[in-house]
Amino acid sequence: MRERLSSRLGFLMLAAGSAVGLGNVWRFPYIVGQNGGAAFVVVYLAFLAVIGFPLLAVELGIGRGANRSLAAALKELAPPRAAKWWGRIGVVLASGCFVLMIYYTDVAGWILKYTTDYARAAPPSDPSGAFGALVGDWRTTAAFMLAAVAAASLVCLAGVVKGVERVTKFMMVSLLALLGVLAVRTVTLPGAEGGLAFYLKPDWTRFMAHPWQSVFDAMGQAFFTLSLGIGSMTICGSYVGMEHSLVKETAVIIAIDTVVAILAGLVVFPACSAYGVAYTEGPGLIFSTLPMVFSQMAGGTFWGFLFFLFLAFAALTTVIAVFECLIAGLMDITGIRRATATVLVGAGVAALSMPCVLFNGVLTWEDFAVSKVWLPLGALAQGAFVTFGGIGWGWESFRSSVSAGRGFGMPRWMKWHYAVTIPVLVLIVFFAGIL
Repeated sequence: MRERLSSRLGFLMLAAGSAVGLGNVWRFPYIVGQNGGAAFVVVYLAFLAVIGFPLLAVELGIGRGANRSLAAALKELAPPRAAKWWGRIGVVLASGCFVLMIYYTDVAGWILKYTTDYARAAPPSDPSGAFGALVGDWRTTAAFMLAAVAAASLVCLAGVVKGVERVTKFMMVSLLALLGVLAVRTVTLPGAEGGLAFYLKPDWTRFMAHPWQSVFDAMGQAFFTLSLGIGSMTICGSYVGMEHSLVKETAVIIAIDTVVAILAGLVVFPACSAYGVAYTEGPGLIFSTLPMVFSQMAGGTFWGFLFFLFLAFAALTTVIAVFECLIAGLMDITGIRRATATVLVGAGVAALSMPCVLFNGVLTWEDFAVSKVWLPLGALAQGAFVTFGGIGWGWESFRSSVSAGRGFGMPRWMKWHYAVTIPVLVLIVFFAGIL
């Protein structure tokens, strides 16, 4: 019999853990910095409601409706004449989780390395050059990548309740507590006021400096922050019962994800303002710029440790959730036992992550393949699957699934949003990303 999560809190923490990751605490602050601050955040939140909310409900609904991972769920729910076709699509879409992991574990390894350095009171002496040196040291990066893979594999091997749910709940609660402490510390730094104003007070003149790029970035961030399209959320839906409406649960998960992203900005921008660091530093903000800030801060080693520990929890909750998606998918398709599936997934990810460790540029191309191709096309396919009954599951079946349980249901008029608005917006995200 398929395992179920033991509590609603376990489900929410697992789903939120899958959503909360580097997109919230690495990409969100620097993309806000590059696009003018608070005004960009307002536009991002609007797109999160328009795109993120309905597509997250799709993934959770498919999972609960089929009681399977995405790799098997589409075939299970499709009409008989299209089941074989959707079965193949499900496997292709779910394989995006595997590609995601073979570079995400590399980045998680970098974070673990920084965390252990700060824990040993040995932060980088040259913050601007330390990250480049780490990426060039393949033995060290390989060791920490393997540590991330091993940690996720061991958690998943223990099972859904005793392993995945228990560890994810601990990490998510700890993550939120650490983030709260860090935010209080940074907003009270002398000179933090400028960063707070930049982040919290909309200035539309900054946003309008390059409005189309800012709109595309806001739309893309709203889409990618939840990693929709490859089934990482479908597995969460497959482990939950019918007690609560998935429409309500979707709103709660997005609220948690958004709170983490907003608090991450409250850590980054006041700290940058207090120590005279530019907000627009880009992707190097976390690994190069913030260590420079911590090196100037009183008790900076301690605060740096808390920050990278928080970042490690954010990365590992995503790795564990996606590993569970891969393991459950393999079990659903082949019927093998959890232990065998865990070994196969862990060994496969570890082996195929090595090109990212050894060769510069591989990670960038794999990230492009997942974030710019797999995610939007996967979301487009799943949206069509739940909207059109002739070729897929159909609107009424989907609406009934996500509306069942305590809480508010999916309005009937949303069908037109799924059928027209979302495909247009997702295609814009796709073509903007490719171009």
